[in-house]
Amino acid sequence: MKTVLLTGFEPFGGGKVNSSWEAVRRLNGRVIRGHRIVARRLATVYDQSLATLRRHLTTVKPALVICVGQAAGRAEVTPERVAINVDDSRIPDNAGRKPVDGPVVPGGPVAYWSTLPVKAIVRALRRCGISASVSPTAGTFVCNHVFYGLMHELAKNGNQVRGGFIHVPLLPAPTTPRRGSGRAKSGPSGLPLEMMVEALKVAVRESLRPPWHD
Repeated sequence: MKTVLLTGFEPFGGGKVNSSWEAVRRLNGRVIRGHRIVARRLATVYDQSLATLRRHLTTVKPALVICVGQAAGRAEVTPERVAINVDDSRIPDNAGRKPVDGPVVPGGPVAYWSTLPVKAIVRALRRCGISASVSPTAGTFVCNHVFYGLMHELAKNGNQVRGGFIHVPLLPAPTTPRRGSGRAKSGPSGLPLEMMVEALKVAVRESLRPPWHD
C-alpha cells in the first residue's frame, strides 16, 4: 500500500505540548484514498529536524508528504504557499541554536513553491466549516527550515512526490475552573484537537485527488 508521511513537531519555547504533533499522531495508521498514513515527530532543532525528515523520506518512501507545524497567533488552518531559503530565529531552537540570516541550504534557490493544492485545500476546509486561508509565509524558524528542506529534497528527485507544509493553531488553553465546578473550560483561543485532525484528513484527501486545479 502506498503511504503518506505526516510530520509534527515536539514542544518548544517552554511549551508542554505541540498541537501539530498532537493532531498528526492521531492519524497514524489511518487509510485515506488507499494510502496509509505514517506519522512521525520531528525535533524542533534546525539540523536535526531535516536529518530526521530525510531519513523518513528514505524509509517510508511516501507518495505525499505534509509537514505540520504550530503557529501561535493564528486562528485558522493555514497551508503555506512558499518556503524561503532563510534561517532567522527570534527564539532559540531546542538545542539553543539561534541563527541570524543564514541559509537553509547554502547555494540553494531563493524559494520553493508548495506542490500541495493549497487553494483547493482551503476551499475544502471551509466547506467543512473549518476556518482556513492560504499563508504566504511559514516564517523563518524551524517550520520554514523543514518546509524548505523538504521541497529541496523533493526537487532533487524531480518532484515526483507532492509535498508542502500546513500550520495549525494552538490547542485551546484551559481556564481556571469555577469554584466547585471540578473541571476547567476551554479558553477562547486555539482550535479543538478534533477539528485539527479533521483538517489534516481533508488536506490529505485533497492532495491525493488527481488531478487538481488550484
